[in-house]
Amino acid sequence: MTASDSESPATDGSSTPKPGPKPGPRPGPNPGARSVTNAPITHQPTRVGDPHQFGRVDEMGIVWLKTADGEREVGQWQAGSPEDGLAHFSRRFEDLATEVEILEERLAARSGDPRKTRAAAQHLLDALPTAHVIGNVAALQSRLLAITDTADEVAEEAKAQRAHDREAAIARKEALAVEAETLADDSTQWKDAGDRIRTILDEWREIKGIDRKSDDALWKRYARARDKFNRRRGTHFAELDRDRGAAKDRKEELIAQAEELSSSTDWGPTAGRFRDLMTEWKGAGRGPRDVDDALWQRFKAAQDIFFSARNIDAAQRDDEFTANAEAKSALLDEAERTIDTADLAAARRSFRNLQERWDELGKVPRNQMTRLDGRFRALERRIRDAENETWRRDDPEVAARAAQFAEKVAALEDQARKADERGKADEAAKLREQAEQWREWAKTAEGAVSDR
Repeated sequence: MTASDSESPATDGSSTPKPGPKPGPRPGPNPGARSVTNAPITHQPTRVGDPHQFGRVDEMGIVWLKTADGEREVGQWQAGSPEDGLAHFSRRFEDLATEVEILEERLAARSGDPRKTRAAAQHLLDALPTAHVIGNVAALQSRLLAITDTADEVAEEAKAQRAHDREAAIARKEALAVEAETLADDSTQWKDAGDRIRTILDEWREIKGIDRKSDDALWKRYARARDKFNRRRGTHFAELDRDRGAAKDRKEELIAQAEELSSSTDWGPTAGRFRDLMTEWKGAGRGPRDVDDALWQRFKAAQDIFFSARNIDAAQRDDEFTANAEAKSALLDEAERTIDTADLAAARRSFRNLQERWDELGKVPRNQMTRLDGRFRALERRIRDAENETWRRDDPEVAARAAQFAEKVAALEDQARKADERGKADEAAKLREQAEQWREWAKTAEGAVSDR
């Protein structure tokens, strides 16, 4: 048993016309005439539903498609029951409807070439009048017409979008090229700039949709910038290597000098020379990374040898000077108790005697020098201050200055009085302020005279 088919179109089967008196093919609708224009794309699947609504199988096994214009033979069914035949041709309709759904989804998603989608829809539309199917062929025809009617508009939209995307991609690559050129010209942050240039390349590769001519021109700009940056960086590090080599040689020379000085016992001058060597070391710059720390350790070791020896010697001398410090402290205790500034002559003699004995005792430990010297200088200031006070009291110029100040006060007050008489109140006020200042100075001078 076999089923024979012939392709035929389908139209709306809402009404079910009765079959003619004689089975056979009947004229179907003309799907080439677009009764639906600019129809919306439904994006909804078309299913047969009840296949009896759209077709039948007669007693001779002829399969008929029901249309608004009557029935049309779409094939023959001899392989089973009429229900099986209807189901078979309905599945064919569903397969055809699935193709239409795919075209609708492709057009709605703006994927692929809309012109190819339109051509595929037109091919199905042309084949619809002879399709071997049972189903709502009219609805399928409307959907295909909607695809063909909107495909050109979608194509124009896709074209405009591609142009927009191309311009955006060109602008983005232009910005990346400018950034790379700026880094190549100006940046000295070698690591960060190098990382960014590599990241720019990764971003560059993600940007698509540019015509070859524009893309090649932009790529050449980026590539030139990258090469320029790499040359500048290479030159910088080559110079740095040369500088580090020179720093290594200079530091080797300083180490030799430090090692030669490390055994010196000429403590003061040698310590000064070590300070000079340290200044020169800092000015020499950094040597190669793998040797700079080792060079420093050698230089520091020579310093440590010298300064450790000096510290040991100083500690030994501090022990020897402890007795001197105790003797000087006893001298100061005695002088602070016995020197009386009321008798300046005796005080001066006592201080001279103290100074002679002080010098004879020699050096003291460094940690006591400041304290002992401070006590000695305080005693010296005490005598000197007493001498200055005595001189001030005995100075004949003090009384003369007191008299001069009093005369100045009288003169200023007289000038203020005359200014008042002339009606110059402001001038009189200023003169009285000056007189008051001179009066204060006169009181101070008179106090010095009265204390004598």
